[in-house]
Amino acid sequence: MSDRTENIDLSAPSRLRERTEVNETLFWLLLSVDRRVIVTGLAVVVFGTFMLFGILKPTLLRTAMETSDMVETVFSGLVGAIITSTTLVVSINQLVLSQEIGSLGTQRSRMDTTMDFYQNTDELLGTTTPSEPAALLWKLIERTEERAVDLRDAVSENSNETLRDQVDEYVEDLRDNAETVYGELEDADFGTFTVVSPGLDFNYAKKMNDIRQLGEQYDDDLDREERRAFREMLEAVTMFGPVREYIKVLYIQWALVKLSRGILYTSVPALVVAGGVVVFVDASTFTGTVLGLETMLWVVSAAFVVSITPFLVFIAYVLRLATLAKQTLTVGPLILS
Repeated sequence: MSDRTENIDLSAPSRLRERTEVNETLFWLLLSVDRRVIVTGLAVVVFGTFMLFGILKPTLLRTAMETSDMVETVFSGLVGAIITSTTLVVSINQLVLSQEIGSLGTQRSRMDTTMDFYQNTDELLGTTTPSEPAALLWKLIERTEERAVDLRDAVSENSNETLRDQVDEYVEDLRDNAETVYGELEDADFGTFTVVSPGLDFNYAKKMNDIRQLGEQYDDDLDREERRAFREMLEAVTMFGPVREYIKVLYIQWALVKLSRGILYTSVPALVVAGGVVVFVDASTFTGTVLGLETMLWVVSAAFVVSITPFLVFIAYVLRLATLAKQTLTVGPLILS
């Protein structure tokens, strides 16, 4: 019997946000909130800030426009920036399309690799691998949970009480984590972040590391069947990694397509408004006041927000994708957060 009885810390929070030091509200804004809500929120902040600057300025905006061309200069710059942003969209689309363009041999190789992996998951699950991402994640986690219970049953008669306690703790922590993810996967549809988020919450990297540590620390206490249970447990939790990464990559491609479409959709009205201000708006175009504030200030502020909307769309999507990439930099038992 092994005399190494140092306990391994096997518990961890069930959600990714709880495992990081990021503020809960900020984490929610970066990942969970609908990107259209983020764009709208940013637009409101920009509009309100622009209006505040106009209110605090000692001279009226219309008066300033009579003596300088600052508004024309700003919107002329925006026209050029908007046109440039369409080039960025083309680059993004090329990035996505480059993954799909290839020879017949390349496509056949991709198919062979995919089917080899599906055969592996078929063997693990004991059934045909689900074709829907949410269902696939669910079945993999469910199978991992089943293997964990099998592991606990396998060591239940082991004479090392510390080993049995550690395995019990490992299994209970994994099942708690699994229950959290099951609730998030219900009604999750691909194309939304609701599929990717549960994959982030399932802490498979720590589960891999923990089961490897347990197997090594108590190897002298294990018989043949118990070692087999450890290997099968590791096999199940390891399979989750590449599947999660594959679904994440598909989501990123999907999000990049949505980003490019969003920028293109908003670039046309932004270009029209910015160009219209440059060509048609001068100090005499809008007079009077609205709600006690000069009409020109309202118009210029609103036009500025419309003109920068493509950039707000870009910011909203990149914030999520950058955060997602940061939290999934590795595949395997290396824990970064």
